[in-house]
Parts: sequence; structure tokens; C-alpha cells
Amino acid sequence: MKQRRLSADLAMIFNVGDYRRDAVKGYAGKEFFDPDNTEAVAIRNLCAQNALEDMCNYLQNEGEVAIFDATNTTRERRRTVYNHCVEACYFRVFFVESICDSQEVIQANIREVKLKSPDYKGVLDTVAVEDFLSRIELYAKQYEPIDGKNDEKHYSFIKIFNCGERFLVHKTRGNIQSRVIYFLMNIHVLPRTIYLTRHGESTRNVQQRIGGNAPLSEAGKVYAEALAEYIDNENISDLIVWTSQRQQTIETAAKIDAPKEQWKALNGINAGIFEGLTYREVAERYPEEFAARDRSKYYYRYPGGESYHDLIARLEPVIMELERAENLLVVCHQAVARCILAYFLDKD
Repeated sequence: MKQRRLSADLAMIFNVGDYRRDAVKGYAGKEFFDPDNTEAVAIRNLCAQNALEDMCNYLQNEGEVAIFDATNTTRERRRTVYNHCVEACYFRVFFVESICDSQEVIQANIREVKLKSPDYKGVLDTVAVEDFLSRIELYAKQYEPIDGKNDEKHYSFIKIFNCGERFLVHKTRGNIQSRVIYFLMNIHVLPRTIYLTRHGESTRNVQQRIGGNAPLSEAGKVYAEALAEYIDNENISDLIVWTSQRQQTIETAAKIDAPKEQWKALNGINAGIFEGLTYREVAERYPEEFAARDRSKYYYRYPGGESYHDLIARLEPVIMELERAENLLVVCHQAVARCILAYFLDKD
């Protein structure tokens, strides 16, 4: 199980594969996924039921969003999930079906995702690929696509074809489902690199002043030179550079030989009436505000400005663009970099 935050929503992943690995010590091989293997089917069904019950228990207590991570390739399995969650527990259910019929996409997905699975730890790549391809054939024997007809016509779902070539959305309900669709339509699984750096030291940094739009200091200019040299030596194909609209980020990226885009959403956190002050001056002039910020930096909102909570909401469209981007360098500000890193490193 893995817990993460989707904006303000507390979410957890319940992976049936983890339950199966706990129940069956060691990977039993592709034969375990044969629909004609009645003993294995019983074990897999029990693992799915245990994961489903744990998920519903989580949602009935502290949870707000849960992800039931399983194949769910038959109408019977989807009906079990739907009935348990909706009719027994009164939760909303949104199915996500990924369909790959491109051999190129399948091979890339196996190399980039499946070979890292605990099932194939210590297994030669060639053996793992052959085994997983056999598992796909076994899944296909009992696969029944979700189609929005007959007894599944009332389900909410999205179908993703070949990792984003095409999408089909059916009966979207509510804000969370809309956000999930937005997320799924922007991600990709192909390998790429995102470089993230704070801007070089600015004259405001030297003065220890909060926020502002300031040129680089001499040390900041040295950093900008070093950054440009580093990026040039990396020889990154099709690199794009994003900066904020603040002078210090633009100057930091100026000597990098790559297309550049300025994003207002990447501007530093708005410190409101504290812009241009030092933290010592804030403590002396506004002791109550200074103490409030120390108590909760995440939710504290600068008077006339933003909180980290506000900043994350502002950055959500940027993060979605990062998800769909290829090789990219982001030159931004400290608070912005913290939020982006927290998202990609799965940190609260």
C-alpha cells in the first residue's frame, strides 16, 4: 500500500499484486495467472477480496480517495468491485482501462515498467519479458472489455489506448473523476529527464530579503555560467528550458542553448506585505504572524499573499505539463522547487 496526496485529498493505493506476493512467497511463474488453474484463481480472488475490504475500511475512516490496483479484466470482477464499493459502502467508482495493441508500446511498457516489478527481481530481462508476454496471453483468454453497454452502462470509466494515442470517457461524475481524467490524459511512460534547479543567487538573496524580482549577484552569474556548461556537456536531445517571469530565473538560464519558455505560474511564492523584508524584520514588526508561520508553514498564508497550499494549487497545471513533457530544465524558486520535488518524489 502506498499513500500520497492528490492536492488536498488523502489517497492510498491498494495493489492486489502486493497481497498476492504476501500470500504466495516467491513468484510462481506465468502458470499462476492461467484462468484454468483453479487453485491459483481461488488464491487470486481471495487476495483481491482482502485488498477490496482493506480499501473500503480505509475510505470509511481517514481516506478520501483510494486506488484499487488490479487487472479487473472480467465483467464479474468489475461487478464485484462495483457492488462492494457502491451498493455496500456508498462510494463512487471510476474504472481505468488501459488497452495496448501496439507491439512497440507493449515492449516499451514491459522494459520501462514491468521489469522493475518485484516479481522479476533477480531475473534476466529476456526471461522476464518472455514470462510477462505469456501472462498477457493468459489475461487475454478471459478478457472482457468494459464498453458502457448492458450491465456496465452505468459505470464511470476511461479507456486509454496505446498509452495516450486515444481516449474514451464514459459518464464522468464529480470533480475528482474530472481531475483523474485530466491527469491520465497528460502523463506518458516513455523515458525522459526533468532537470530542476533553483535560480542563481540574486541581489535580494545577498540582502536576505524575501521574494522580489532581482538580478543575479556575482556569485549567481558564476552559477549561471556553470549551469550552462553542465547542460551543454550533457548533450540533451530536444531540451526545453522553463523559467518563471522573474529576472533571477531568466538570467540564470540566459546562456543555455535551448528554446525557453517563461511561466508566470513558476514565480516564487507571493509573500504579500512581507515582500522585500528580511525575516528578522518580519519577526520584529509582525511577531504574531512570524509565530503563526513557524507553527504551520504549509497552511500559513502571507498577509496579502500565498501559502504553500495555495502554491500547490497554482502549480497543478504546470505539473500536468511536466507529466506530458519530454526532456526539460526548470529554473525556478525555492518554494516552487520544493513543491515540484515533493510531487515527483511522492513526499508530503
